[in-house]
Amino acid sequence: MATSSVWSKRPDDVADRRDASTTSLLVAFARSLRRAGVTVPVDNVVHYVRAIEAVGIDRRDPVYWAGRTVLIHRHEDVGTYDQVFDSFWWGRSGWSDPPSSSADQSFVEEGGDDEVDAPSSDGERPERLAVVSYSDVDQLRRKDFAACTPEELEEISRLLRETRVRAMQRSRRMRRSRRNHGGYDTRATMRQTLRSGGEVVRLMHREPTSRPRRVVLLCDVSGSMEPYARALLRFLHVAVAGQRKVEAFAVGTRLTRLTRQLSSRDPDAALRQAIERVLDWSGGTRLGEGIGNFNDRFGMPGMARGAIVVILSDGLDRGDPTLLAEEMARLHRAAHQTIWVNPLKASAGYEPLARGMAAALPHVDQFVEGHSAASLDALVGVIARG
Repeated sequence: MATSSVWSKRPDDVADRRDASTTSLLVAFARSLRRAGVTVPVDNVVHYVRAIEAVGIDRRDPVYWAGRTVLIHRHEDVGTYDQVFDSFWWGRSGWSDPPSSSADQSFVEEGGDDEVDAPSSDGERPERLAVVSYSDVDQLRRKDFAACTPEELEEISRLLRETRVRAMQRSRRMRRSRRNHGGYDTRATMRQTLRSGGEVVRLMHREPTSRPRRVVLLCDVSGSMEPYARALLRFLHVAVAGQRKVEAFAVGTRLTRLTRQLSSRDPDAALRQAIERVLDWSGGTRLGEGIGNFNDRFGMPGMARGAIVVILSDGLDRGDPTLLAEEMARLHRAAHQTIWVNPLKASAGYEPLARGMAAALPHVDQFVEGHSAASLDALVGVIARG
């Protein structure tokens, strides 16, 4: 049965509205995939919009393959993608080629808040047109956690899921190399010489390999950090989940190890288990005692030695600043690098004048911001370069 096209019946109106409606359709398509059970991070939607801007939306194949390349990362989701693609685009796009599979309209819910209304056959504008572009995502990435609504924090948590916290270091093991980065490989050269009848045809080289460096995250969960603690705990989860060389702790009036709780692949379950384990959540702050406890129980016995230690705190400590300075000095001597992440650093006119922050700062290698998703992305880069 022939289907009408909203872009072929009124070409003049289409030309005026096409740029505005294309982004809306792409975002609605991504939401239809989510309703069908496909995990589609917001960053992937941004890349999909940019890909369609490059290849155009006039033909089915470029739109199909751009979405399948950018939005789908698991082979088992391909069948669902095909069904959602056909059910969503057929009748909206004006493509002449038929759908590749049977369209299942159950994947596209009519009348939902996420749905985008197509123009009617008489050319009138739709009643609702929710235009969401990648500029909105960029603004959300830079928005202060303290100013975000619960819905925005959930969206930010989805943005953070693509983050990979990892640091590398040189290993003592060597591997063969085509360039002379670590010296000559005498044994390989001799074996090559024997195979060529005793004549040295070329010199073999070797270079050191890399191995993961341990990363330790200490997150302040005191009352002054309440506007940021949950978002930072989400960051701790994506850093720990699936990684063997990342450890996570909560610091308030006591030290609580959260590595096992945050290792769950389910972010909501991990966050719930972590908060249940932290008995001093949104309480007082004794950073000196907490870091000292870490040094005695975990750091000096081996966890902090040669590691990158990241402290996420506003530095508003109620404890003894002298004790904090002493424990930070111990930690700095053992660690490869110490990084202090302060959400207040992004505030206009901020200076690290608080007693705790002033005591710890001389023993910190990197002092960075931690108030937004963009600042945490920058933190990941600092850790990787450590």
